[in-house]
Formats: sequence, structure tokens, C-alpha cells
Amino acid sequence: MIDNATIARIWRGRTRRDLADAYEPYLRREGIPPLQEKALGVQLFREDREEETEFVTISFWPDVEAMASFTGGDPHKIHHLPRDEEFLVELPKRVTVMRILVNQLPRE
Repeated sequence: MIDNATIARIWRGRTRRDLADAYEPYLRREGIPPLQEKALGVQLFREDREEETEFVTISFWPDVEAMASFTGGDPHKIHHLPRDEEFLVELPKRVTVMRILVNQLPRE
């Protein structure tokens, strides 16, 4: 559970399957650290398919205003990494911004 999170910002990007193993460390090195510095939390997911691999990044924010300050005003704005055009099948045009309605994980 990520305390105080009311907003999830979801980015999706697809690579060719043969580029996925090179893109993952690049994304971890270049894309995740800025989120770790500003967001309440971040998760990175990977799904390998037959010909493509999809990466999904979910960052958690206290409110839209905090997220908008990270993106420069527009909460749906995408900050493309310098090599995204080289790796991604297509450049995403926007991120999905969703209100968190339930924020609970099982207790240990």
C-alpha cells in the first residue's frame, strides 16, 4: 500500500521483442529514477508477447497538482526519454491518470 496516494499515473510503451532486453535496463536507469525522486511510489511491469514486449510504469501521487508539477502543468503529458524513438514501436501520446478508489494490499 502506498499511503496518501490518491492518483495513479500509468504509462505504457511497446518494444519489438528483440529490443526488450536492451530497453528494460535503459528504462530502469533513465525513466524510473525521476519518478522515484518525486512520486510517492513507482512500479514497473513487463509482459513478453510473441512479437512485442509491453512495459507499464505506474507512479503514485498524493494529488493531481503534485503530479502536474512533475510533468510541467499537463498531468497527461509524456516526457519521452532520449532513446524512446529508437526502442518503442510507437511513441505514446499520453499517459492515463486515474483516481485510486481502493488502496489496500494484504497484511502480512
